Amino acid sequence: MLGLLLAILSAEVVGGLWAGSLALLADAGHLLSDAAGVGLALIAVAFANKPPTLARTFGFQRAEILAAVVNGMLLFAVGLGVIGFSVVRLLEPTRSDAGVMAGFGAIALVGNGIALVLLAGGAKSSLNVRGAYLEVASDALGAAGVLLAALVIALTGEQRADPVASLVVGLLIVPRTVRLLREALDVLLEATPRGLDLAEIRQHIEQVPGVVSCHDLHAWTITSGTPVLSAHVVVEDECWDSGQAPVVLDRLADCVSDHFDLHHATFQLERTAHAEHEALMHE
Repeated sequence: MLGLLLAILSAEVVGGLWAGSLALLADAGHLLSDAAGVGLALIAVAFANKPPTLARTFGFQRAEILAAVVNGMLLFAVGLGVIGFSVVRLLEPTRSDAGVMAGFGAIALVGNGIALVLLAGGAKSSLNVRGAYLEVASDALGAAGVLLAALVIALTGEQRADPVASLVVGLLIVPRTVRLLREALDVLLEATPRGLDLAEIRQHIEQVPGVVSCHDLHAWTITSGTPVLSAHVVVEDECWDSGQAPVVLDRLADCVSDHFDLHHATFQLERTAHAEHEALMHE
């Protein structure tokens, strides 16, 4: 994937300089951030596969999210730069070679199509790969924009079609980047994972036989596809006295695993009299 992106990038730089096309150079700038993002993704995957240690009990799984943040910031900077250069070119248009634009735009479109196929599977399960997938999708649209601009220039001679195409590329980059950054920052801020309703989880927990109440309930994400949960659960005194507390623990684990697909959950079981020892923030 990285090799493919670098090959397309090189071709677009050559084509952009040859044709005098800002649209091709804008797409090449976008591809540069893509290549950096894929490189970061490779590094993140290598780190994420390292085994956990006593110092890092979750290993380096968060490396994927950090890579997604850096990738998003790079992409955001590229998007703003493309928009700025496009506005300048709209005010002072220069001549572009439509034939050269079309040839290199077609090469980029085919290459991006192959890249999308390579990334499609991983984009469903990894925030990091999804970021790369969104970038390449924007590249594909940008390459299509280059072809359209070349057609307009060839048919009408309107040179502003080139900076208009590059402006569209910039406008495609920014909102996707903002969305990617928001998702990655939610993970870093340990926000409740999307699709999980803590009120519903609490309700299910409190319906488990032997459970009196649930408090200090938290859910967050370590990395893409790895949500975790912790909770303090008050258990009936009879369960403690009869030695059934371990059975309640097993029921709780089965509950969150079966209903919410949470396979990493930590429960602190408490007697009803333990409430007075809880901090005020444990609600």
